[in-house]
Amino acid sequence: MQNTQQSRSPVNVLFAEASFLHCQMVENVFRPKRTGIAVVACSVDSRNAIALLKQHAPDVVVVSARLREGPLEGYRLLRELHTLQSKTRIVMLLDSRERDLVIDAFRCGAHGVVFRDEPVETLGKCIRVVHSGQVWADSENLGYLLEAFKRAMPLRFEDSNGAKLLTRRERDVARLVAEGLTNRDISKQLGLSEHTIRNYLLKVFDKLGVSTRVELVLYCLQERQRTGAESQP
Repeated sequence: MQNTQQSRSPVNVLFAEASFLHCQMVENVFRPKRTGIAVVACSVDSRNAIALLKQHAPDVVVVSARLREGPLEGYRLLRELHTLQSKTRIVMLLDSRERDLVIDAFRCGAHGVVFRDEPVETLGKCIRVVHSGQVWADSENLGYLLEAFKRAMPLRFEDSNGAKLLTRRERDVARLVAEGLTNRDISKQLGLSEHTIRNYLLKVFDKLGVSTRVELVLYCLQERQRTGAESQP
């Protein structure tokens, strides 16, 4: 009985929106009994959004790229939310489908991206998918991420103390998966069976704390961003 009640509980969401008008609109649209989504708070600036996050501990926070402080302030808020290491999942709401804006959203810690011209039902579905622990990225956005991965600097797969997280073969498999190769392609390139590749991949998922290939790509992008920042003087 307890599990049934928990499964019916609404997803608690904090919105960081571009204006008070937008806040009022999302509060009117999402009704827990009808959508399964409850707007616990709404903010138009970064500082207040952080305070509300700590106060309400929502399941998901939806961040608009544009906040009251500026057109790209949402990215700064996204980075700050990511550094808090909160269990709250993050969705970014974009006005533009520009490739670099999409890539930067995921690099800054978003678990999903939705565009403002999409139906509200799409935003609702994204919120529920992200809350379930998955990543929301369509084929076009995934293509952007794969392209960005191939242009980025080499991965180290190290923890904060510099210790290797993966074996050499696991790093090879992770890198090729993040480049978009299938298990069959990887098996041919590395001269291993597909069964062996699957076993390596399961070990990679477990060690890095991810569960899907898309999440592995996002992990690699964020790792490369961290590595690049650490290498700068």
